Amino acid sequence: MRAILPSADCWQILRLLILPAVIFFAQAAPAQEFPENQKGTWDVSPWFAGATGEETTNSFAQARIWSAGVSFGRVITGETGRGWLRGNVEYGFDVVPLFVQTKFKTIHGGGFDPVILRWNSSHHTRRVVPYIELGGGGVATTANLPPGDTSSFNFMAKGGGGIYVLTRKRQSLDIACRWWHISNANLGVRNPEFNGVQVSLGYHWFK
Repeated sequence: MRAILPSADCWQILRLLILPAVIFFAQAAPAQEFPENQKGTWDVSPWFAGATGEETTNSFAQARIWSAGVSFGRVITGETGRGWLRGNVEYGFDVVPLFVQTKFKTIHGGGFDPVILRWNSSHHTRRVVPYIELGGGGVATTANLPPGDTSSFNFMAKGGGGIYVLTRKRQSLDIACRWWHISNANLGVRNPEFNGVQVSLGYHWFK
């Protein structure tokens, strides 16, 4: 098994995305109760994300991917579970019109995550609510990704968590960090993998 450690580039992406969020949080509206987010609640969220990782080496500085899109979700259960496991399940999907690898070769594309399962915790402060999620989908690019005898279509899988930060009634900021995997499942002659860390910043409207 290869030992993979985050590089300085990983922390640079974290700073680039989280610092604006911290400034926004400091100027946000006075503390309010988080939206009830009960069964049947709709969730719409534009988002932007950056990722750094490795494709053919052991360095997290090898590849960098930027993406942006819109998530649509709906809470499909009421609160369930006990203690710290109490929460509800939200199903969602992503439309990803912007997908750009800028390092080590510039490649453009677009994708779609048809399955995102999010666990929204019932344990929260007046402004901050944690969640964890798993998701997956596919991405089509203008050239093979990674470059070489691979494939211009790849599958994506991700898992991680984040926090909602309430800004006003039924609206919130969203900061998340995920492990991100991209590979072609042997559609190409070779099947190298992108494995890395993705950090995202989004904004939610709950209906």
